[in-house]
Amino acid sequence: MNDTESSRLALLRFLERVQERDLARTRRWIADEERREAERRVGAARRPPAPEWLIERGLDRNNIVAVHTGECWDPGKRARPVTRAQAIEALRHQVPACSKCRPDTVLGIEV
Repeated sequence: MNDTESSRLALLRFLERVQERDLARTRRWIADEERREAERRVGAARRPPAPEWLIERGLDRNNIVAVHTGECWDPGKRARPVTRAQAIEALRHQVPACSKCRPDTVLGIEV
């Protein structure tokens, strides 16, 4: 009967060691996640603000393809930030407005 009690105690001590290792690992995971979250917050704080207006250029860079709002989900790879005045000027010179974000409507310009 004494062997059963000591083996049961040994099993419980083994379980305790396993759980302590699991707890230590979980605490490391928590610390790693807190570090990553802090890095994400710092990155978001350092990120420059999104531009209000974009002009998308063609392959030859002299050809302007479209004017977009800064929130447009489809500005193309060759879109560059511009000022409000530049966006208005481009629209007045018959540069097409993006059909998705409609910068002409946002700016109050009829094309």
